Amino acid sequence: MTAVRRSLLVVDDEPANLSLLAGLLNTEHRVRLAPGGQRALELARREPPDLVLLDVVMPDMDGYAVCRELKRDPRTRDVPVIFVSAMSEVDEETRGFEAGAADYIHKPISPPVLRARVRTHLQVKAWQDSLHRRNAGLEAQLGERIGQLERLRDATLYAMVSLAEFRDSDTGNHVRRTQEYVRVLAEHLRSTGHPALAAADDETIELLAKSAPLHDIGKVAIPDHILLKPGPLDAAAFATMKTHAMHGYEILRRAAERMGGDSGFLGYAMEIARHHHERWDGRGYPDGLSGEAIPVSARLMAVADVYDALISRRPYKEPMSHGEAMRRLDDGAGAHFDPQVVAAAHACEPAFIEIARQWHD
Repeated sequence: MTAVRRSLLVVDDEPANLSLLAGLLNTEHRVRLAPGGQRALELARREPPDLVLLDVVMPDMDGYAVCRELKRDPRTRDVPVIFVSAMSEVDEETRGFEAGAADYIHKPISPPVLRARVRTHLQVKAWQDSLHRRNAGLEAQLGERIGQLERLRDATLYAMVSLAEFRDSDTGNHVRRTQEYVRVLAEHLRSTGHPALAAADDETIELLAKSAPLHDIGKVAIPDHILLKPGPLDAAAFATMKTHAMHGYEILRRAAERMGGDSGFLGYAMEIARHHHERWDGRGYPDGLSGEAIPVSARLMAVADVYDALISRRPYKEPMSHGEAMRRLDDGAGAHFDPQVVAAAHACEPAFIEIARQWHD
């Protein structure tokens, strides 16, 4: 405390009192003087002091009002205020503490008492400032660690998606387009109060979108002669192809176990990988779920996945137009797809068209 001269702001409308307090304190501290409440607030806001010594009775603005203003302002709310007043009634002291004061000294002033109390409150303020700085440093470190973990998570996701793309050269920008379709569908359904998404926050929507590219991760387990076959698959080959849903789920489930059961990041990815081929009427795979028993993440993915497959060129087919693809979605509403998700796709048609254009193969 002796190494640094702390800043004091003394406020009193009597010049004699200002001179007295300055003379008692300026050998140890830097003392600024204010002859009234308004001037005190101007000085405090320009350069917040370490402590304020404040008279109560002043003509322009009484000390209680000044104290309340100091405590209301984020720049000065942590500055301790000591009232110095000839008003010694208990009610006046109570008003001072209710206004936010740290202490109350009665006039006539005892110099040793004044110096001791100023020194004590400055020491407490220094400890508080040190604690605030430490907490700010810890928050910055925590933010950086969280950022590192998020970047690692995204890099892991990218690596897993890239592995699936490497095995299936037909996917192109399919995974990026479907990710963005899922995002706009989820945002639209949240905005319209869909029961499964009305309470979703931005982080939930982001996790849904970031999980979407892992929908076909299970294809890494499908043999090349089936996965890379240019034409339609026969019944046996199709049965093998369908196992990619459970393979993908198992890959992600094991990864989640190694990550401590992360139910946020990989939870949606597991739902999507396993259930994006379920059908609204219960005739899908692998579990034959129907209606709202299908996780909403997978219902979004089903529409996004089929729409993008329809408008994309494949070795065995030509791309459909946007209008044709939307009509196919309409044909499947209530059978293959959740009707509400299909309706959301119609509401988001301009966004779908722009995503397809921006991420064209």
